[in-house]
Amino acid sequence: MRTRLCDQLGIEHPIVGFTPSEHVAAAISRAGGLGVLGCVRFNDAAELDKVLSWLDDNTDGRPYGVDVVMPATIPAEGAAIDLNQLIPAGHRDFVEQTLTKLGVPQLPAGASTTDGVLGWLHSVARTQVEVAHAHRPRLIANALGSPPADVIDSAHDHGMLVAALAGKAAHARSHVAAGVDIVVAQGYEAGGHTGEIATMVLVPEAVDAVGPEVPVLAAGGIGSGRQVAAALALGAAGAWMGSAWLVTAEYAALSPLPAVRDALLAATSSDTVRSRIYSGKPARLLKNRWTQAWADPGAPDPLPMPLQNLLVAEAHQRLMQAGDPDVVPMPVGQIIGRMNEVRPVADVMASLVTELNETIGRLASLR
Repeated sequence: MRTRLCDQLGIEHPIVGFTPSEHVAAAISRAGGLGVLGCVRFNDAAELDKVLSWLDDNTDGRPYGVDVVMPATIPAEGAAIDLNQLIPAGHRDFVEQTLTKLGVPQLPAGASTTDGVLGWLHSVARTQVEVAHAHRPRLIANALGSPPADVIDSAHDHGMLVAALAGKAAHARSHVAAGVDIVVAQGYEAGGHTGEIATMVLVPEAVDAVGPEVPVLAAGGIGSGRQVAAALALGAAGAWMGSAWLVTAEYAALSPLPAVRDALLAATSSDTVRSRIYSGKPARLLKNRWTQAWADPGAPDPLPMPLQNLLVAEAHQRLMQAGDPDVVPMPVGQIIGRMNEVRPVADVMASLVTELNETIGRLASLR
């Protein structure tokens, strides 16, 4: 099944896979989709440069993409130490008291407490874009709307297409007006940052809003070939998938923690919650004792981005290392109910394509 997206990106299947793992991204691209590497975990430009060089060499010449989080500067940016001074003491006390109640141990001596957190800063995201220009990604996506005009222009100058996530039809229109090439209409069901409109409603609204000139990808609640077919039926040119890759064999190379794997495999589609506690903006997460603590009476309101990121950065590392599946701070969508076994990316992609083609064939046979 080919759509114009395939020709635009140079891929075989209209499936784009977002992932924080370069191993998963490379496997998606090698399997005929477009693997998109989430760059927010990279504080260090040299580390990102090394990983993108690895992707250049391990995608068999096939295209891949990168995803940055380029938020508005709220509050005005400075050094991380300056931002830390804006975090209320009461919030810090709440986090530490909650970790104690949950029985979460301290990090080992000498462990970094800011891994991945600076990637949420606008200035760091810009550096990530500059690093990407020295490599060969076909697509750059921004998780928080249209990138600034100069970022879009520089991407185009380097032969890259630009995508931006949209939670409303109005967002889609503004992205196109800003020069974005591909709109990702991400519904309420999605993991991570997400809006309030369901995918079934949002995708045709976005498609109608931008017209035939700009392709729309459907995101949120997509984890099977039938759901990819539904996205195409709604007018999308393809699917953007994230959560489904979290239980692939290749993901274990980045996150080999049994607690994370066990939490993901055990969860149902009812076991997520949309909250601002992860980053300061609404994001869908695994529902567990950590998320519940923030919903209890007396819990403070989450801080705006990027202050909330700084507040919980060390806590997230401690929660991940605790070995308890019921406290892991994991963004994931409602499709998690279908994620019941660990499989290689190639197998997941093959299943998606087979079921997509079977579904299209079945629908074509209806009279």
